[in-house]
Amino acid sequence: MKHTVSLKKNYEFLKVYKKAKFFAGQLMVLYVIKNKYNYNRLGITTSKKFGKSIKRNRVRRLIKENYRKKEDIIKNGYDIVIVARKTDATPEFLEIKKELTFLLKKLNMIIQ
Repeated sequence: MKHTVSLKKNYEFLKVYKKAKFFAGQLMVLYVIKNKYNYNRLGITTSKKFGKSIKRNRVRRLIKENYRKKEDIIKNGYDIVIVARKTDATPEFLEIKKELTFLLKKLNMIIQ
């Protein structure tokens, strides 16, 4: 990802959870807060309730790839945390793409 760095520390995630605007969809919850940098920082989480590690990692990879494809049209200077929600079946690539686009538009994160 060209303009994005990963969130890694627990306190970074907690700051976003406490202070950020968020919007929930069927497959994921998107938290967004302005940061002091000129680039985005992205964190993706899935809980153990989601399933075994294979399923959790698959969903993380799908979300990350969808974000990477949309990175050029997303505003810079934000901390973004995406939390995958528990579903019965593993979501497909196009379902995640559709929902991520919807949530980014709801939070006004797409460059016009």
